[in-house]
Amino acid sequence: MAWLYLVEDLDEALRAGDVTQVRGAEAKHMGVARMRVGEHLQLGNGRGFVVDGELAALERDLAVVNVLRASRVPELEPRVVVVQALAKGGRDDLAVQVATELGAAAFVPWQAKRSVSRWDQKAEKGRERWAAVAREASKQSLSPWVPDVAALHSTAQVAGLAAEGPLLVLDPLGDISLRDALEERPTAGLGRLTLVVGPEGGIDGSEFETFEAAGGRRVHLGASVLRTSSAAPAAIAAILALSGSWDSRLRSGAES
Repeated sequence: MAWLYLVEDLDEALRAGDVTQVRGAEAKHMGVARMRVGEHLQLGNGRGFVVDGELAALERDLAVVNVLRASRVPELEPRVVVVQALAKGGRDDLAVQVATELGAAAFVPWQAKRSVSRWDQKAEKGRERWAAVAREASKQSLSPWVPDVAALHSTAQVAGLAAEGPLLVLDPLGDISLRDALEERPTAGLGRLTLVVGPEGGIDGSEFETFEAAGGRRVHLGASVLRTSSAAPAAIAAILALSGSWDSRLRSGAES
């Protein structure tokens, strides 16, 4: 199974023919995965720099890698920032996992009125858990970019994100489809798009009013009512497919 090993301090000066070392947890994971000398692998720093390499040596917590190719991969455009309401039963964790695999650029945890789950005094621990989920999903999906996870946001703080780009609020009863909303404002050169997903019980009327007052738009994904764990991934897939971002990434990557 292919896997991307994340090395935050990976030297971006590496070029084909160089040799680099990987220490610590990622080297240990190579051992657990029973990688053998001569096998190919990928290293990344989570910020778009990727090395395709060949394992030259492996000890308990040290791996030596021959660099075959080094490249920089741009972020997908638009950058889809997912505001995910806290949800029970690990459904929010699942949303983060799958949305990361599909191309989410960042996550904003949201304490919605109808969120059954509450982080309360454990907000930082919850944020760290989401960050760990995003990191592992990035490795599994070979994504060169690891999404950031912001601090827990209130409804007012989420509304404030409208100042940074379009704010699309998923609503099964929305008056416009996601496709039509994107056609009204083409994604080319858009930069950032914020997607708001409510909790199991839906978004409260007062929350909708706050978002709309800030310039947010209520959009629907079709006739089906999706779970809070599947709404963001479905929307991201539609956005990036319609924008052509997935195809462009296959053709991108400046080689070093």
